[in-house]
Amino acid sequence: MFIQTEATPNPATLKFLPGRTVMADGTLDIRDSRAAERSPLARRLYAVPGVTGVFFGSDFVSVTKDEGEWQHMKPAILGAIMEHYLSGDPLIEGEADAASADEDEFFDDKDRATVDTIKELLETRVRPAVAGDGGDITFRGFKDGIVYLAMKGSCSGCPSSTATLKHGIQNLLRHFLPDVREVQAM
Repeated sequence: MFIQTEATPNPATLKFLPGRTVMADGTLDIRDSRAAERSPLARRLYAVPGVTGVFFGSDFVSVTKDEGEWQHMKPAILGAIMEHYLSGDPLIEGEADAASADEDEFFDDKDRATVDTIKELLETRVRPAVAGDGGDITFRGFKDGIVYLAMKGSCSGCPSSTATLKHGIQNLLRHFLPDVREVQAM
């Protein structure tokens, strides 16, 4: 098994590509070892000293570290991913829909058409680009002209995430939707 690695815009996060499907549907952001209990792969990754975050995408695993050095951590992370795929363990134990368990969205029903367009633009223009960088951005809400988004994976805590939100996503949404005044991360 050959696992490729890619740098992300977030220097604390590396993207690992195992060459096979990681998540068949959706994404999963595991931000601490307690949340990792439901995933054998996440448990293996959190056992590596210095790992502080794990994110599963369609065909990649993003791993976030604290102050440790990648050159020391990478072999153990690669070993954990390889061991997981060779074991035949499921990615997530228990509920089949556990991976898509997100918080409830909020918006006024009168804004449904605007929200539908926001979601379509995020799905077709933003999320594919962000997945390429090892992360994900999901819609959380819309109120008083403000779009609230959740930053996941390498996007969470990334130094360039503010620029991505304000100059990229906000400008895109404002171009297509005059009702959008601002974009904020939750």
